[in-house]
Amino acid sequence: MIRALRGEAVERPPVWAMRQAGRCMKVYRDMCKVHKTFRERSENADLAVEVSLQPWRAFRPDGVILFSDILTPLPGMNIPFDIVEGKGPLIADPIRTMAQVDAVTPLDSDGTCPFVGQALRALRAEVGNQAAVLGFVGAPFTLATYVIEGGSSKSFVHTKRMAFAQPKILHALLAKMADSVADYVRYQADAGAQAVQIFDSWASHLAPQDFDVFSGPYIKRVVDSVRQTHPDLPIILYISGSGGLLERMAACGADVISIDQSVDLVEGIRRVNGPDGKSPVGGGARGAGAPFAIQGNLDPGVLFGDKATVEARVMETIRRARGEGVRHVMNLGHGVLPGTPEENVAHYFEVARTAHERGI
Repeated sequence: MIRALRGEAVERPPVWAMRQAGRCMKVYRDMCKVHKTFRERSENADLAVEVSLQPWRAFRPDGVILFSDILTPLPGMNIPFDIVEGKGPLIADPIRTMAQVDAVTPLDSDGTCPFVGQALRALRAEVGNQAAVLGFVGAPFTLATYVIEGGSSKSFVHTKRMAFAQPKILHALLAKMADSVADYVRYQADAGAQAVQIFDSWASHLAPQDFDVFSGPYIKRVVDSVRQTHPDLPIILYISGSGGLLERMAACGADVISIDQSVDLVEGIRRVNGPDGKSPVGGGARGAGAPFAIQGNLDPGVLFGDKATVEARVMETIRRARGEGVRHVMNLGHGVLPGTPEENVAHYFEVARTAHERGI
C-alpha cells in the first residue's frame, strides 16, 4: 500500500475496507459477549490489537487499521464522553459558550490515551512489512459537532446555530480541535502508523460555501501542521456524502482523496485531478500539478450480493481507476454495513488481492 501511494509500480491496487474490523465478523461479536463496552474494547491496548488483527488474519488486507474511535482523544482535551450501547456517543456537558471553549486543553496523547500508541506499536511488530498499519483521526468540524450537539445528530441544530449566530465561538473551538488533531496524527505516526486517514463524517451537512469556512480551512491546518514534521506521511481524506465537495477536498492538501459511492469513480477522479490529470492544487506533498491518489469507491451494499456480483463490481472499480492512470487504493465508499455476510467480505478481499490474475 505504501509503495503504491509513493507512486511505485505495483501489480494490483492495494485493498482494505473501512470498518473491516468489527461487527461483520463472528469472532468480534463473540468477543463483545465478554468485553461488553466499545470503550473497553478500544481503550485496552491488548483488546484493540486483537480486534485490529482479526480481519488481518481472516482477509489479509493491505492496510491494517487501528480499532479505535474518532472521539478517543476527547478526554485528553478535557472533554469527557461515553458511548452508550445502542445510542452512540454521549457528551454530558455540550460545549456552547466561549467559557467552555476556553476550558478545552491541548491534547496530551501519551498522557491520556497511551493505549493508542501501545496498540500501534504492537500492530507494527505483528504485521511487519506484510501490510501497512493505518491510524485515523476525526476532522475538526466533525469532532466539534459531537461536542456541541452532545452526541450524534441528524439536524445539527446547535452546530448550525453556533456557526451562523456565534461564529467566533465555533472558530475558537475548531482552532483548538485542529491543533490537537494534528498532534494526534503525529503521535500515531511516531507510534507506528504508516498512513493516517482523516474522517470528516459530517462535513457534507455544510453547504459548500460554509465548508470553505468551517471545515476545509481546519483540515488544511491539520495537514499543513503535520507536513512540517512528517512530510512523508501519507494522509487520506474521507468525507461521507462528498459528491458536492470533491474539488474542495482536494484543496485541503491531503495525499489521497477517498471517494464515496455517491460519485461516479471516473467523474470523481477527473474532478479531483482535472481533465488532463494535472491537479491545479497539487496532489498533497507532491505539489502543484501532481495527481492525487484516489481511494474507493465500491458501494458497501454490493457485498450483500452473490459472489459473481461482488467480483464483477470489484473488478469494474479497479479497471476504471486503472484506466485513468491514477494511484488507486481499492476500498468501499463507506464502512462495511451491519449484517454484511462475512464470506462476502472475504470474497471482496480475495478478488481484489488477485485482480492481476483476473485480467486487469
